[in-house]
Amino acid sequence: MTDTGLEPTPGAGTGTAGGITGGGADEARAIAGRARSCQGVAGLSGGRFGTVATYLPGERLTGISVNDRAVEIAIVATTDRPLPEAADEVRRAVMDLAGGRRVNVRIDDIVEGP
Repeated sequence: MTDTGLEPTPGAGTGTAGGITGGGADEARAIAGRARSCQGVAGLSGGRFGTVATYLPGERLTGISVNDRAVEIAIVATTDRPLPEAADEVRRAVMDLAGGRRVNVRIDDIVEGP
């Protein structure tokens, strides 16, 4: 994971141990949508044990973990783009939605083609 150099903003975010409610749910969905739309991203991953997830009322958003300190995004990358470029694009795409929190992007798997 690349350090963005950003320090978390105290009180930023809406994550709690039990999940996210209200506006935080929309924020998490927006982050997921932007990450999926980046070139070189085939999809999002829950990680080896399915632990990268945000729990929303009535749903589990896999591949995005949002809390008060950081946003973690686990992607499945494609081979049509260098992996560091894909991760950097995801990070840049969601930075404005992160509310000053650190954005960590990890590549959990790689698939062929776009």
